[in-house]
Amino acid sequence: MTSRRAAKAFFVVVLTLLGVACGGSSGSPLRARSPRSTEVDLAKATTNESAATAEGSGSWGGPAAPGASSNEVPVDGRDAVWGAGDAPVTVMIFTDFQCPFCSRAHPRVAQLMREYGPKKLRVVFKHHPLPFHQDAAPAAMAAQAVYHLGGPAAFFAYVDLVFQGQAQLSDANLLSWGTQVGVDRSALIRVATSKETQAKIDADLALAQRVGVRGTPAFLINGDRLVGAQPYEAFKERVDRELAAAQKLRDRGVAPTGLYAARVAENFRAPEPDDADDAPGPKAAPAPEPALWKVPVAKSPSLGPANALVTLVEFSDYECPFCKKAHKTVDELMRRYPGKLRVVFKHHPLPFHKRALPAAHFAMEARAQRGDKGFWEATQLIFAASPRLEDEDLLDIARQMKLNEARVKAALAKETHKAAIESDGDLADDVGARGTPTFYVNGKKLSGAQPIEKFQALIDAELATASAKVSAGTPAALVYGELIKGGASGRPLELAAATPSIDKKNPSRGPAKAAVTLQVFSDFQCPFCSRVVPTLTQIEKQYAGRVRIVWRNSPLPFHQDARPAAMAAMEAFAQKGDAGFWQMHDLLFANQKALDPASLEGYARKLGLDTVKFRAALSGGVHDGAIAADLAAGKAAGASGTPSFVINGYAISGAQPLRAFKKVIDRALEDAKLGRTPAP
Repeated sequence: MTSRRAAKAFFVVVLTLLGVACGGSSGSPLRARSPRSTEVDLAKATTNESAATAEGSGSWGGPAAPGASSNEVPVDGRDAVWGAGDAPVTVMIFTDFQCPFCSRAHPRVAQLMREYGPKKLRVVFKHHPLPFHQDAAPAAMAAQAVYHLGGPAAFFAYVDLVFQGQAQLSDANLLSWGTQVGVDRSALIRVATSKETQAKIDADLALAQRVGVRGTPAFLINGDRLVGAQPYEAFKERVDRELAAAQKLRDRGVAPTGLYAARVAENFRAPEPDDADDAPGPKAAPAPEPALWKVPVAKSPSLGPANALVTLVEFSDYECPFCKKAHKTVDELMRRYPGKLRVVFKHHPLPFHKRALPAAHFAMEARAQRGDKGFWEATQLIFAASPRLEDEDLLDIARQMKLNEARVKAALAKETHKAAIESDGDLADDVGARGTPTFYVNGKKLSGAQPIEKFQALIDAELATASAKVSAGTPAALVYGELIKGGASGRPLELAAATPSIDKKNPSRGPAKAAVTLQVFSDFQCPFCSRVVPTLTQIEKQYAGRVRIVWRNSPLPFHQDARPAAMAAMEAFAQKGDAGFWQMHDLLFANQKALDPASLEGYARKLGLDTVKFRAALSGGVHDGAIAADLAAGKAAGASGTPSFVINGYAISGAQPLRAFKKVIDRALEDAKLGRTPAP
């Protein structure tokens, strides 16, 4: 099956990663091995959140029985589950991590969890990687391995990370995110590539086929099918209906453990051949990616004649081991197609590769001093040195190339070539370059460090097409532009469902009459929310006087310390205004793993707050109304996940890079100047 083929590919890639690590420093995390004592029997692993608190907040429990099941729509003991095993409503999700509609639906599920809580709602996760999404099966296997090794809390945190980074589902990212949620890399590789994990994915795919799930996302709500990234109201309507039906069954004496099977028996309809999806709105299966992309050469470094019949555009990261491997393939292609191939380099330094960006600045400075020839020489030497790319390593290369060392140091310190590198990053977003390396051969996309035979087959086909164009009268120098002119490019900006109103009860920073208002829907315990804090600081510096930051509390139900932390921040606001709030904000994010009551009171004392009032506010729910108002505002705006942002009517989800915010802010500033309403 598809998952087995993907598993084999994933296995090859991660072993390559291990080889790179073993060749590096002995302190590399890739060399670590998980102790055998941390392993469990995957076949016996179960995931129910049976330890929900009396207040209904989601606290992850350890492995437990999978809870209520049914013959028609079974809940497997290997499934990741949120909520009580005997909850009256079960939402079973069939998802694909690379599917954009799954990414849109993900916050709706989080909103259900927040609104109904674990006593009323159980969420069951099933994998359904689609065959035309090449990154989906490896992501599913990695996620399942995270569940096996780290349990439900790690699994759902990992799912958040994967959807946040959906545009960059490289194997390196899948491993890195596992580390972030506390899973050992070596153990993740071992379990992700195991027969047991493959069997679990295959079982989910088989179940999907049996219950009539053709695309993603698809939901079975107590067996009642709902397809696609439907509006939240569509989910809520069915959940409310099922809660009412379950109550009638309880009134008739049906035990809580029997509710799921009873409702599935009533709701589930076995699929007929060619049974059409009966849900309104957008359908589940997204169309495959465009066959052709419009990727301009612009002023990027190039190698080979400008009138070459084939142009290969490469998005690359100097610290990426797959880019290093693919670079050798590109060198060989240049030797095999002399005069026929042009290679164009675009920078796409990934945020978790800390030395990729300085290396990109160095390469561009080499170009500034020595032209394209200097750039390609620097690129060769950088990849040869990678991953040893500290400033001193780059300066060694500068001396080897006899570059002006003072200018190189200035370029690294001042990020002289930032505009060009960010422009390449924007283009990568526009043309769907997920991770690195990504190649476009006359606009035809090829992802990853593929075998040279794949490049050759594509180049040979494009040579034939381009030669026909020339024979028909198109000058060779214009062939590339002609071939890509109908290609896809650019992503429309996303609009918020609504723009929440703001008053003096909302903590803020920046001029009240600023042209752009950036509302932050955030959770003090959410690691992604913490990650975006420096980005917001950069925004305030770059758009001083033009952007106002407004805080909105959005504590997630499964972050048990998030709500008390939100109350602590709001009490700081009540006692010391905006200044007090932002001081507490910074303390909470700086100490995100210490949000217990004693720690919160310690932060209050540090800020000079009245601790008697502080304790009373937290124990008495003084700020419950303000938090409820923020949650309602987030629901109205469609900003149910964290972090989410509403910027003058535009929406951004997740801890996006600075350039993603700048694109929206610049558009909002232009709207304000022209008196224009937000538009995609």
